[in-house]
Amino acid sequence: MNNQLLCLLQLAFAPVGAYSYSEGIESLVEAGAIDSESSLRNWLENSLEFGAVRVEAAVAVRALRAAKIGDLRALSYWNAWATAAKETEELRLQSWQMGRTLTRLLLDLREAKLSRRESPVPSGLTTIVKDLVEVGGNQCNFAIGFGIAAACWQIEEEAAVVGYLYSWAANLASAGVKLIPLGQTAGQQLLLDLQCQISLTAQEVLQLEDDDLGSCSWGLGLASMAHETQYTRLFRS
Repeated sequence: MNNQLLCLLQLAFAPVGAYSYSEGIESLVEAGAIDSESSLRNWLENSLEFGAVRVEAAVAVRALRAAKIGDLRALSYWNAWATAAKETEELRLQSWQMGRTLTRLLLDLREAKLSRRESPVPSGLTTIVKDLVEVGGNQCNFAIGFGIAAACWQIEEEAAVVGYLYSWAANLASAGVKLIPLGQTAGQQLLLDLQCQISLTAQEVLQLEDDDLGSCSWGLGLASMAHETQYTRLFRS
């Protein structure tokens, strides 16, 4: 059994509170812009092809690379960059909460030192995580925490990007199942339909240069802003 694969699966579904966020889908359902499996699939496919999630995945790759060589300066830079790239307060707070939870989880796993195996977080990277938390306070973005975790668990870049994108897609598909609503079979079919786009986006993300990091996500920004004043809400974004 490949331990890296097991670590990737654990990281992709780590308990960081992702289930409480819809990233604007709740307001889009309220407005009638998303009302079926096909409209949800179109939204997610377009987001993977053009949206902010591809930039977040690229930032996670840069965090992974920086963590591997202990470059705290680069981690701090990309953390600040990721914060500035968030278009609304809800999306920014979501990223900070999930990132904070993930980095704390990494530190807790290190401290636990499970009796039957070596700690999953190397001591050197533990210092990096602590230093980043000290520098950034509670403002560690999720993409940064994900990249650090991937470095800690020696997950390859391509696998980490696929895991990041799939985790994002699975969470929003689950939100759509609750909100539209859809059946569980429709939700699983949606994830199958997204596999090709996830793989394609992952390959593109790995080729992005720093100057290429940008997205066309004004729809996400508008949906997120509408959600901030929505009267009845199940989700935090």
